[in-house]
Amino acid sequence: MKNLGKGTIGLIAVVAVVVLWAISAYNGMVQEQEKATTAFANVQSAYQRRADLIPNLVEVVKGYAKHEEETFKGVVEARAKATQVTIDPSNVTPEQLKEFQAAQGELSSALSRLLAVQENYPELKANENFKDLQVQLEGTENRINEARNKYNEVVQVYNIYVRKFPKSLLAGIFGFPKMDKFEADAGAQNAPKVSF
Repeated sequence: MKNLGKGTIGLIAVVAVVVLWAISAYNGMVQEQEKATTAFANVQSAYQRRADLIPNLVEVVKGYAKHEEETFKGVVEARAKATQVTIDPSNVTPEQLKEFQAAQGELSSALSRLLAVQENYPELKANENFKDLQVQLEGTENRINEARNKYNEVVQVYNIYVRKFPKSLLAGIFGFPKMDKFEADAGAQNAPKVSF
């Protein structure tokens, strides 16, 4: 130690501080990215719950509405498409997220058409199985919305974390890209038209 000058000791101290800071920043990025990927997995879980409920709902409605084959076919096809779109949340691209959202949007639209069938079949409205499934679907749609909102909040924290200077330099070096958020469907800002 006697041979080392004050300048050398100071340089070693600065390097040690920078290395400790880099380790801490890296671990923080990992932690925030994991929160975001977990939040995305929760979104996927909520969508899966909806997909699992749909066959039961279709079968109940089929029992009453024999003439609605096109509606049933549309729901089944939309469900199949929505469950085929898979995403790795740690590597999601904007295009993949848009494809995932589009498939889920098509399923939501098909479900809306299926639920509208009840207006033509009063006995279906009174069916307890249909009522229970409808309540479960409404609850699931709320869960999906909450999971998407939570995901967007967690992604915002992550994005701020990796985009602030000087951590943005490390994020680029270690491969922590900005993540995309869920966005509203096109035209969602317009009020729906209701007519009787």
